[in-house]
Amino acid sequence: MSQGALIEQIEAEQLKKDVPPFNVGDTIKVHIRIIEGEKERVQVFTGTVIAKKGSGLSETFSMYRIAYGTRMERVFSLHSPRIAKIEVVRSGKVRRAKLYYLRGAAGKAAKVKEKIGVKKEKISA
Repeated sequence: MSQGALIEQIEAEQLKKDVPPFNVGDTIKVHIRIIEGEKERVQVFTGTVIAKKGSGLSETFSMYRIAYGTRMERVFSLHSPRIAKIEVVRSGKVRRAKLYYLRGAAGKAAKVKEKIGVKKEKISA
């Protein structure tokens, strides 16, 4: 077995199989496992997906939200063991691959139109 094939096999074993399909513009909930000392808890981060990058084990997605007047942006690794579950709350209708313009937008300009006729899925990752 060649070295490249061995690396691909190890990466394939670590990929999560039950990740729900989501796109840029969708509003999703990411349940993150946080370990503090000996305690483990789950924290939920809800926001709009503004970018997806990479493929395979190194695939990442960026989320953006405004909470209590504070703008937050967070990058998650899709296949991270720290992610307990991903839920798609609503699907957004966008015409861009990256929504970086939402960073500077406020009020109505920061809203993403909703896709009509899309079923909501709740799949644990």
